[in-house]
Amino acid sequence: MHGSRIAAVGHYQPAKVLTNEDLAGMVDTSDEWIISRVGIRTRHIAGADEPVDELAAHAAAKALASAGLAPGAIDLVVVATSTAIDRSPNTAARVAARLGIPSPAAMDVNVVCAGFTHALATADHAVRAGAATRALVVGADKMSDVTDWSDRTTCVLVGDGAGAAVVEACPPGEEPGIGPVLWGSVPEMGHAVRIEGTPARFAQEGQSVYRWATTRLPPIARQVCERAGTAPEDLAAVVLHQANLRIIEPLAEKLGAVNAVVARDVAESGNTSAASIPLAWSKLVERGEITGGDRVLLFGFGGNLSYAGQVVRCP
Repeated sequence: MHGSRIAAVGHYQPAKVLTNEDLAGMVDTSDEWIISRVGIRTRHIAGADEPVDELAAHAAAKALASAGLAPGAIDLVVVATSTAIDRSPNTAARVAARLGIPSPAAMDVNVVCAGFTHALATADHAVRAGAATRALVVGADKMSDVTDWSDRTTCVLVGDGAGAAVVEACPPGEEPGIGPVLWGSVPEMGHAVRIEGTPARFAQEGQSVYRWATTRLPPIARQVCERAGTAPEDLAAVVLHQANLRIIEPLAEKLGAVNAVVARDVAESGNTSAASIPLAWSKLVERGEITGGDRVLLFGFGGNLSYAGQVVRCP
C-alpha cells in the first residue's frame, strides 16, 4: 500500500451575494449585530435553478482542470453533503454524470459540517488499499434550501458553495500527502445541530455548540497534528470548519499554530457546512497564501457533534 496525496483543489460559489444589510431588511437584525456575534459580512446564495450537485460539479471541474486530468482518470467520487433534496440518484452520481466520468464508484457522505474531512479520509483509505486510483472528493451544500429565513438566529449564518480536491496515490518512496485521520462524535449530543423535519430546516443550540467547540476541540486538533508527526508551529495554514469567527479564532489560538495562516473565509462566505473547509482552503491556494508542499491542518466539526481532521500537504 502507498500513501495518497492531493493533486489539486478547486472551489465554486453562486453569483448572488447576500449582505448583512440585505438581511436587515428581511428580519430583525443589523450589520453590527451579525458581525459582533459571528463575524460574517456576506454570503453567497444559489438560485432555485442551481441544485447542490451543480455547485459540486463546478468545483470538481475546477479541481480536475487544475490537476490537468480528464474525467476518465477518476474512478471514485465522494461527495460530502447534507442538503441533497433527492435520495437517489445520489449527489456523487449526478456530479459524475455532469462531468462525464465514465464508471466510478460514487457515494455521498453525510456528516454535515465535518463531511469533507470524513470524505477525504474515506478517499485516502480507498487509494491506500488499492480500491481506487484517483478520487474526486467534494464538499458541497446549499444551506439556503434548509434555512428558515424568518429566524434571525440561523439565517444570518448560512451560505451556499462547494469545494473539491483530487486525491491520487503517491509514487513509491514519496511521503504521504494526507496524514492519518482522527475522527469521532458525541452522538448523545446530536440534537445540538439539526437539519430535520418536513420541510427540513436547520436549527442549532448555539451556546452548547460554542462551548463544545472552544473547550473540547483544541486538544483533539493537537492530537491530529501528533498523529501526523507535525508540530502546530510547523503548520503553514489552519483551515477549520468556517462556522463562526468566535469559534475559529480561539480554537486556532489554543492550538498554538503561531506561524500559520488561519482561514477566515466565513466572513465573506458564511457557514457553508461541508463546503466550508475545501472552499476556504482552495481560496488560500488560489491567492498564493500557501504553496506546494506546505503542511495544512484541515479540521471539520459540527453536526452530530462530529469531528474529523488530518494534516495534508498543499498541492
